[in-house]
Amino acid sequence: MGAGGRSIPPTVRKEKTESLNRVPFEKPPFTLGQLKKAIPPHCFRRSVLRSFSYVVYDLTIAFILYYAATNYIHLLPKPCNYLAWSIYGFVQGCVLTGVWVIAHECGHHAFSDYQWLDDTVGLVLHSCLLVPYFSWKYSHRRHHSNTGSMEKDEVFVPKTKDGLAWFSKYLNNPPGRILSLFVTLTLGWPLYLLFNVSGRRYERFACHYDPSSPIYSEREKLQIYISDIGILSVAYGLYRLAAANGLAWVLRVYGVPLLVVNAFLVLITFLQHTHPALPHYDSSEWDWLRGALATVDRDYGILNKVFHNITDTHVAHHLFSTMPHYHAMEATKAIKPILGKYYRFDETPVYMATWREAKECIYVEADNDSQNKGVLWYKNKL
Repeated sequence: MGAGGRSIPPTVRKEKTESLNRVPFEKPPFTLGQLKKAIPPHCFRRSVLRSFSYVVYDLTIAFILYYAATNYIHLLPKPCNYLAWSIYGFVQGCVLTGVWVIAHECGHHAFSDYQWLDDTVGLVLHSCLLVPYFSWKYSHRRHHSNTGSMEKDEVFVPKTKDGLAWFSKYLNNPPGRILSLFVTLTLGWPLYLLFNVSGRRYERFACHYDPSSPIYSEREKLQIYISDIGILSVAYGLYRLAAANGLAWVLRVYGVPLLVVNAFLVLITFLQHTHPALPHYDSSEWDWLRGALATVDRDYGILNKVFHNITDTHVAHHLFSTMPHYHAMEATKAIKPILGKYYRFDETPVYMATWREAKECIYVEADNDSQNKGVLWYKNKL
């Protein structure tokens, strides 16, 4: 660059380029057992006290934000108060996304050594965020069991070129991508829960609130009812709050932060499993380990900590989902030398990565010249 400019170091350019190189799709030269041996044993120990400390920490910050917003924002002159409510909604949404992640850990039995405690904490926290805890726990567990499988993965299952909707070609442009991203980030989560949008195909209608849904087995039916009761209880509480304080108050204090939570959980899931370097496999090629490795760690800056590092330790999370989040960074560092080229970290800024993946990852298909027709890669040529 010219005088006063700053050139990008060659090593940084190399890392950014390498992050787009395809990961190996062959069976890895290491086993899950070898990866586990490389991780210090204490990383697999769950502490009730330490896990609860994160719950208390997050809820304390959330309460402080709520208290400041409800007691002081109305004192600000217009339009400063509108700006303040917007800032509150985003920041509170980020904090509550951290709460969501802890509830997600409960679903993986990574919170404590006691399943009943994990389920109790997870049910309360997720219900407060209008997430059906057991319903999502079981579908998410199946996502972890079938990651990268074209037939059995549960969420963000990519389309083949022949499976694209007729209107896809009309959305393959900047305005279309903006519209698609807006709908995905605002409505994607409720559409997935209600209608299994972006989920795997089932022989009949699949809904997370339906105890008889094909997503669940007969023995899981009772817990789906419990999840629904949790959601209805919180919904009734919100109704009473709206009756007492007004709908606008509930939307400002709770509704907008919840939209931020929903947007982040969809964005995080989308970006961890959608990347030009990642393969998907059909039944002729898929196996659990290669599927678990078909994910990528991302850098959300300071939000990595706010989200309890679910963003930048997602590979380790898929390999060892019962590991507490507070050990995931150490575990990731330990397994990276063994994973080698099978590990992918992309430090592209989130907003740039979101746009790139929306543009480049339209559908999947095998390479024309490949002998491995069961290995599918993202393409964008319609």
